[in-house]
Amino acid sequence: MDSKLKMFVGEVNSVLARCRTEDKLFECLQGPFRELISVDDWLSPRFAQPHHTYYQQYLLHADPEERFSIVSFVWGPGQKTPIHNHTVWGMIGVLRGAEIGIRYARPTPGMPMQAIGEERLEPGMIDFVSPTVGDIHAVRNAFDDRVSISVHVYGANIGKVAREVYDAATGVGKLFVSGFSNA
Repeated sequence: MDSKLKMFVGEVNSVLARCRTEDKLFECLQGPFRELISVDDWLSPRFAQPHHTYYQQYLLHADPEERFSIVSFVWGPGQKTPIHNHTVWGMIGVLRGAEIGIRYARPTPGMPMQAIGEERLEPGMIDFVSPTVGDIHAVRNAFDDRVSISVHVYGANIGKVAREVYDAATGVGKLFVSGFSNA
């Protein structure tokens, strides 16, 4: 494990021991996370490989007690996620390129999903997700001609969490477990 990532893992462990509420957790982790993603010199090339068809979700670290996980998302040109939720807290930071996130209101089955905001994240920028602050979104690479990479920190082993992907036209959710590209 890279020394910068190892230091960040230590920070997350420390913060989890002392910050008990979600808002305090985000406040305490924001600085160390911003420091991790501020310089693009630590991510191993094996966790930065795009796939020609699908975005890749590489596990960088899973806490042994599954209190958190750290993941790199590698977006090939034009790649995107479906509308989905997380069910746990999360922080998203762009390391390379840019991504666009579209937030959605909670679905009403039988009704189209309602977009409530869009944000473009550039390198060094951070966004937050959780059932409390807004948990439903779709994300896409901001570029059609190059790779973008973001780093995500989640309050569980996100590759094992049962969550939902939503049909944009009907708001109906379907359970899925994402796993990891390097599993």
